[in-house]
Amino acid sequence: MNDIADPRFAVLGERPGKIVAVHLAYASRADQRGRRPAAPSYFFKPSSSLAPSGVEIERPAGTELLAFEGEIALVIGEPARWVTPDAAWSHVASLTAANDFGLYDLRANDKGSNVRTKGGDGYTPLGPALLDARDVDPADLRLRTWVDGDLVQDDSTAGLIFPLAQIVADLSQHFTLETGDVILTGTPAGSSVVTPGQVVEVQVDAGPLSTGKLRTTVAQGDRPFDPAIGSLPAVDDTQRTEAWGSAAAAAAAGTGDATDAGRSAADEPVPADSPVPLTAAAPSLSPELRDKLSRVPVAALSGQLRKRGLNDVTIDGVHPLTPGSRFVGTARTLRFVPHREDLFALHGGGQNAQKRAFDAVEEGEVIVIEARGETGSGTLGDILAIRAHARKAAAIVTDGGVRDAEAVAAVGIPVFTAGPHPAVLGRRHVPWETDVAVGCGGTTVEPGDILVGDGDGVIVIPPALADEVADAALAQEQEDAWIARQVASGRPLEGLFPMNAAWRARFDGERNA
Repeated sequence: MNDIADPRFAVLGERPGKIVAVHLAYASRADQRGRRPAAPSYFFKPSSSLAPSGVEIERPAGTELLAFEGEIALVIGEPARWVTPDAAWSHVASLTAANDFGLYDLRANDKGSNVRTKGGDGYTPLGPALLDARDVDPADLRLRTWVDGDLVQDDSTAGLIFPLAQIVADLSQHFTLETGDVILTGTPAGSSVVTPGQVVEVQVDAGPLSTGKLRTTVAQGDRPFDPAIGSLPAVDDTQRTEAWGSAAAAAAAGTGDATDAGRSAADEPVPADSPVPLTAAAPSLSPELRDKLSRVPVAALSGQLRKRGLNDVTIDGVHPLTPGSRFVGTARTLRFVPHREDLFALHGGGQNAQKRAFDAVEEGEVIVIEARGETGSGTLGDILAIRAHARKAAAIVTDGGVRDAEAVAAVGIPVFTAGPHPAVLGRRHVPWETDVAVGCGGTTVEPGDILVGDGDGVIVIPPALADEVADAALAQEQEDAWIARQVASGRPLEGLFPMNAAWRARFDGERNA
């Protein structure tokens, strides 16, 4: 079949030499993601991913996070190399509606390339009609997307961080844009996950001119990926948040509707240079184990961990904001890096890592914040504490400061902190990432670690040791209470603390009576 007869390329008239896509281009999308790029960045998509309007695309078996992105596609006319922004638009022949589908289940191991995430067959629908670039104002194009008839994206090129001409000029600095090449110019806020049976429509309007609606139906595939050939799909809370568009949307959706969602991210090795944080496996904290740990003082747990060679498991320098606070829970981590103005401008606003962590925390989890012991700024305030309390988090632990300390204390959630401070986050910190190993109060905390806190401080228990340590600590507490009663009755410490054989025999006899 020649290219002209191939229906995938019908709207273009021929197979394009390359498809280049922009990562983040709209302010609304950047604000939603909590990061605004200083310059455009790109990735390639294969021409085999093109599809016309009116076709089905498959969500592969074992996946759950197929997301749409309504976009404007530019088609290059005259080749462009080293063109200026002023001249760039004259090298665009036409534009049309596009849908940049992506499978977020594959995103982590793509490590930014999007080769598998966005390269699937049919993952770049274009059409149905081309608009002549000479007839439109590139700064006044309207982009809309509907899912099952509901409008979910509505923005214009006035909301671009990088004007269309700048994108063309920038790409021409790096390689020749050839006749027929396609540029996908990014998506605004509103992109989200679609499931089999749903219909997505995208339309671009330039005043009275319109591309018409580009229509794509999602179908369920029946062929899973082969683990003997390559890595399997893997999802975590970070990917769900990014795919659905927000932590709230991801939470409302649950864990997806795939009948076989593949392995969790923890089942795959985490590449050392992976740009996407993966949530570590978090063994469940059973009600029985939680109950046992709730009856054991931190000091007793510390003693049992020390007997097992674990000395560096206390989060030092933190104290309960409210005296008498106590908690048991599993770690949900948040990392701050030292403040830098340009990085805070990119990562500090919108749905940043700090807000994502508080939106994603689950019942019984402890938000553990790495603030490097820097107390010259708050790492949370009353609004975030209220959010964590509403999510039924077990506690918040930070080796940094707490702002609005009295209001935070009044919320009712246990908060352990290095102290109060009135300054806002941007004075000392940049919210950076979630669900990674962090250093808090001089010890490492991994997602899923078990934490216990009381007036003596906070201790970190490796999940694999938790049952053993809890049972041993309860037994030791029983023994210590018995010794305390003997001392209180006037017995001398010698031979009793610690117990010699005679006292041990007496203790065992009374305990077993």
